[in-house]
Amino acid sequence: MLSRFRHAALRRRPGPLRAAMLMVLSICTRGHVLAADTDAGYAAVRESMVSRQIEARGIADKRVLEAMRRVPRHMFVPDGLREQAYDDEPLPIGQGQTISQPYIVALMTELARPQPGDRALEVGTGSGYQAAVLASLISHVYTVELEQTLSRHAAQVLQDLDFDNVTVRTGDGYLGWPEVAPFDIILVTAAPDHVPQPLIDQLRPGGRMVVPVGGAYSTQELQLIEKTLAGEIRTTNVSAVRFVPLRRR
Repeated sequence: MLSRFRHAALRRRPGPLRAAMLMVLSICTRGHVLAADTDAGYAAVRESMVSRQIEARGIADKRVLEAMRRVPRHMFVPDGLREQAYDDEPLPIGQGQTISQPYIVALMTELARPQPGDRALEVGTGSGYQAAVLASLISHVYTVELEQTLSRHAAQVLQDLDFDNVTVRTGDGYLGWPEVAPFDIILVTAAPDHVPQPLIDQLRPGGRMVVPVGGAYSTQELQLIEKTLAGEIRTTNVSAVRFVPLRRR
């Protein structure tokens, strides 16, 4: 059974993960960005993140775990927060938005049951981290972000990291991306107060949507919505969560 989890900032505590991160940062010159694929320190911290925060909470999909080990989360957070990039908490990224806690990213990805040939829509690009994790597992990710500053920055980071199977655009994610629909997977990384009908319409029969639903100041429910081959909608409530609200133009 999946544990219940509030997606809210946790009190920072010193420990092995933070100590390892600080050790890595201490050998870098100020402002220097380490190459994710060559820095053994960051790889070790990612491994600790996966084993302590993700596997220990029940995430079992081996492909998802491997994607969480590979994608350099520190590249998707503001420079001043890189020492906290692998902590067990969400982090602010500007414009009133956050990068989700690593466990929540892994949970949403596992719930979507990604397959190599899948095409996905992400609503709420934010930092671009969730898109990168998903893009490591499927054919293509189309991701929509309301805030132009965030969408441009995420697109640049994804390009710098050679995620050429992610397409980013600025727009109202409530409306989805009808020009390239339907999608095998839809992930919504901000909470609407109801499931947007355009997203249901753009989900392919046999597809899966993962979405937090609820008001901004109330407990939200992470839902897995599945569309059967006959077009019927089946909804499973997974866990109590706390996400920023889904905003519209």
